[in-house]
Amino acid sequence: MFFHNSYFTTHFGNLFFCSKISIFSLFDHQKSPFRYTQISNYVNVYMKWKKDPFFDSILHIHKSAELKPIIQLKNFIVNYPNGCIPISAVSKRGLEFDISIRVARFLRQYPSVFEEFRGEHNLPWFRLTPEAAEIDREEKRVLEECKEDLKDRLRRFVLMSKDKVLPLKIIKGMAWYLGLPERFLDESKGDLLDESFRFVDMEDGLKGLTVESNGEKLLSTMQRNAMKNGVYFGGTLEGIEFPLFPSKGLRLRRKIESWLNEFQKLPYVSPYEDFWHLDPDSDFAEKRVVGMLHELLSLFVEHSAERKKLLCLKKYFGLPQKVHKAFERHPHMFYLSFKNKTCTAILKEAYCGNSSIEKHPMLVVRKKYIRLVKESDRILKNRRINNRFIKHEKLEKGSDIDADSDDRTDIQAEESSQEWLVLDLLPHSSIPFIVEVLFETYKWFKIF
Repeated sequence: MFFHNSYFTTHFGNLFFCSKISIFSLFDHQKSPFRYTQISNYVNVYMKWKKDPFFDSILHIHKSAELKPIIQLKNFIVNYPNGCIPISAVSKRGLEFDISIRVARFLRQYPSVFEEFRGEHNLPWFRLTPEAAEIDREEKRVLEECKEDLKDRLRRFVLMSKDKVLPLKIIKGMAWYLGLPERFLDESKGDLLDESFRFVDMEDGLKGLTVESNGEKLLSTMQRNAMKNGVYFGGTLEGIEFPLFPSKGLRLRRKIESWLNEFQKLPYVSPYEDFWHLDPDSDFAEKRVVGMLHELLSLFVEHSAERKKLLCLKKYFGLPQKVHKAFERHPHMFYLSFKNKTCTAILKEAYCGNSSIEKHPMLVVRKKYIRLVKESDRILKNRRINNRFIKHEKLEKGSDIDADSDDRTDIQAEESSQEWLVLDLLPHSSIPFIVEVLFETYKWFKIF
């Protein structure tokens, strides 16, 4: 009768079901990943996007897309004989440089970077300004000094892929974010990469790049920082909490906040480890996806990237179809900026407080290029003002000439009017007499 009570039976069953994980965990000393897969599930509620002016105002992030074709053209000019090019050398290569307007017009938009002069046959030629040439020399110096750092970032990028090999087209598409020069991926210049990198043939006739890890265990940025803080000891299923940076005015709903607290307690899965044993619909797999996005952005120059570029990596990095939802579900870690009519994913940790993420060596150089590009706006503005001033002067000179001619016409008209005014002032009775005198005078001169 005790067990026939439906109320007691229901609650006893729920109590046993909720506690069976903890009961069985007494006998489970090896913490299997499956133990964490069904502990909690994300509450599927709408997450409202909150604008953050701070991240929308980071200049080198939002100027990165504009700077890329400028740097490509700069490299083309530098590698050309004598360091200058005729406009015919690039006029039909706009698509190659991701330029949607005429290349000549594009070059003239940045007079602080590209200097125009007249060359052979009086055609326009372009070369770098002294300021741009100076930054280019600094860039080459930084690339030479930080070659090992760039190779390490490329190695990590390849080893994060599920097969430890990536097509060259994928790496070239992300080379701008990784800060890699074009010659890094040139097979004919293989001396830039060490023996651990190998160019291979992939499916569909694609060329790929693979890396031999030699059994070395790579630690992610999260693991290295946690080890420095004494909260990680090199294990495989240790819990590491992601650093959170809430934006001002952004509040999570209570259900989401409670889920996030449980999510933070889950074991951390390194993006360099095997993940095939994970249930793709579990929170455990969600933490692996978030950890991979965190590691990817930490490798990039601006610690940000266009979201559509990251979505292109799904196939090779084993990311879920709706990986973009991870950015929306974790607004304390990532910020989505919709400036410049594109969606850019930004890693908040890199820009908040005393960041433990290493700065990319190329970031300082790009900031200098951006400051130089901004000078173009000032130069063009001054040109417009000067042109307007010259035009105004020409109009004033033209108006002065017209005024002089008008004055002379007015004087002549005034003199003639004065002559007629004298005649008008004479009495009417004296007019016949004057006419007779004039007629007699005319006859007298005619006789002689």
